[in-house]
Amino acid sequence: MPRRYRRDMQPPVADRRPTSTEIHGHTRTDDYEWLREKESPEVTAYLEAENAWTQERTAHLADLRQAIFDGIKARTRETDLSVPTRNRGFWYYGRSFEGKEYGASCRVPVVDPDDWTPPKPAEDTAPDQPALPGEQVLLDLDTLAQGHEFFSLGGSSVSPDANLLAYAVDVVGDERYTIRVKDLTTGELLADEIVGVIGGATWDRAGENFYYTTIDDSWRADKIWRHRLGTAQDEDELVHHETDGRFWVGVGRTRTDRFLVIASGSKTTSEYRFLDADAPEAGWRVFAERVEGVEYSLDHAVIAGEDVFLVMHNHTGADFELATAPVAPTPAADWRPLIAHTSAVRLEDVDAFAGHLVVHQRSEGLTQLRILELGEQGVTDDYLVEFDHEIYTVGSSGNPGFHQPVVRLGYTTMAVPASVYDYDVRSRSLTLLRRAPVLGGYDADDYEEHRLWATAEDGAAVPISIVARKGRTGPVPTLLYGYGAYEASMDPYFSIARLALLDRGAAFAIAHVRGGGEMGRHWYDDGKLFAKQNTFSDFNACARHLVEAGWTTADTLVAEGGSAGGLLMGAIANQAPEQYAGIVAAVPFVDALTTMLDATLPLTVTEYDEWGNPEADPAVYDYMASYAPYDNVAAVDYPPILAETSLNDTRVLYVEPAKWVAKLRATAVGRRDFLLRTEMSAGHGGVSGRYKSWHDRAFTLAWILDRMGLAE
Repeated sequence: MPRRYRRDMQPPVADRRPTSTEIHGHTRTDDYEWLREKESPEVTAYLEAENAWTQERTAHLADLRQAIFDGIKARTRETDLSVPTRNRGFWYYGRSFEGKEYGASCRVPVVDPDDWTPPKPAEDTAPDQPALPGEQVLLDLDTLAQGHEFFSLGGSSVSPDANLLAYAVDVVGDERYTIRVKDLTTGELLADEIVGVIGGATWDRAGENFYYTTIDDSWRADKIWRHRLGTAQDEDELVHHETDGRFWVGVGRTRTDRFLVIASGSKTTSEYRFLDADAPEAGWRVFAERVEGVEYSLDHAVIAGEDVFLVMHNHTGADFELATAPVAPTPAADWRPLIAHTSAVRLEDVDAFAGHLVVHQRSEGLTQLRILELGEQGVTDDYLVEFDHEIYTVGSSGNPGFHQPVVRLGYTTMAVPASVYDYDVRSRSLTLLRRAPVLGGYDADDYEEHRLWATAEDGAAVPISIVARKGRTGPVPTLLYGYGAYEASMDPYFSIARLALLDRGAAFAIAHVRGGGEMGRHWYDDGKLFAKQNTFSDFNACARHLVEAGWTTADTLVAEGGSAGGLLMGAIANQAPEQYAGIVAAVPFVDALTTMLDATLPLTVTEYDEWGNPEADPAVYDYMASYAPYDNVAAVDYPPILAETSLNDTRVLYVEPAKWVAKLRATAVGRRDFLLRTEMSAGHGGVSGRYKSWHDRAFTLAWILDRMGLAE
């Protein structure tokens, strides 16, 4: 038998240092709040001791981890290129190189303005050789990342005249970016340097100014600024300050280039401001003032020769309607329906082009793309772009040109790798441009994927997407993934790393639980606030269904979720520990009640519409206390748990899983097999760099395979 751990080594034991608080007549005692002191050498030593314990407990998996990493690497085309996207006289594309973490962004001039067929760059080109004639390297990301343990490109934006590039980088992991501007005609950096930014930059139409967003002390995006090139940051103009702590802000430019827009939004309410480049003297104007519970988005289109705003809104129904309005401040009563609300279809987004509109929607848990063709009299046709697979995910992206006649689509299933298509609206033809290569003789037909339905405790039908290699003759070990919050849909997707499970005989499933948006707005509403328990019971119902349907067994079923999905993992561990052979909780929101009771912590106030405000409302406090994972740790036999976090995470602080694991280890009975792994130089998304991320995923997958009995 392989050595599991040194007999003289014991798991870390965190000191119990009780602190008590009184709220709503309850006394709440926390033994481990002292772990919040991030700068304390004692806390650092404790986290490092937990890392050492995790490393020791998983030492027997070292060869498997390396094999998984090698498998990911062997199946990935390391020197690769994206499909070029056309914008303002250039084709833009990304390059990656064998042995390098980050790659480069490049462009070449458009040769034939009438030809929308993207050029095919040469594959396996050396880093110092152009992939296409006339190639210009815009950003060498590996060079930018040199000397940094962490590196993230927050966004890059080319000016309207295509001569300047504004890009944002984070070298810590705290999602506070620095914007620099590169002159693409000379290759030199301008003196402009903007620090403390969230995201990237948005140029105005003249390319003389750009707009950016900053955050307040609670990490809420609250201010929009205008920066004039050649000036210092302390001279920047504050364009908008959102003072309501529930609302965040963002800034963008319409595809037509005519309007700049500032969005203010909470979880339930929207408000947009716009600036007309054709009439800048009018200044920023509010399109429709916020009304509690009314959400809308804004885009500019030209329909039947008339400039209009496209308004996607829920004013007339929960699953949204698409309307038009004048390009002026307009109350909801004057919005004119273009696609009326129907509860069978959840409208999610719309993209406007000169000759057509592209509507993103979902029905029966599946994503759909809907084309509205435009003519002189308005909409001339309305139809879906059809696909054949039982479960799939489709969306449009990389479509920056208002006058382009093609729609760039992305498509994938759990067995079909990410695929890029161009849909020509004129000919209604769909052309496959590229399918992400999977080396080593991969064939999607070797795998089966299905849509299953579990029955929740209240009778709701909960969809499950599942994939496995063909030829199974009975139950197989299964990894069940879930999220269930913020109306975020966990749609089917392909993963090379996942093949480490499938090709060793396991299945992978996604539980599309309530709290997500897969089945429409009601699916979200039925999994938040006082209905949050549905998220947890749905996931447990999916686990039971997989066992009862013969897909797996409880002693080989592993659960995984991250962030708000980590809260889900903590809740199911408390509520149904016997159903799982192991649980992976990544950057988990497990100390939810403590966080939501402290309005000074990052993002707390903006989360009230999702979880409620337990500080102000005793009923919310009682409800959250009934499910918050940390508060409900009990003297039961939990399955093995792997908690993964990052020291510089600003969304879910490292202290939440650290406290959780400490309390589990002190309280649980039975196996008490709990591991905490903290990345000491990363943020909410984990480590940066593709090789580092592969090693990171290999660690987790090896632990999962061990829990499944497939580690040999």
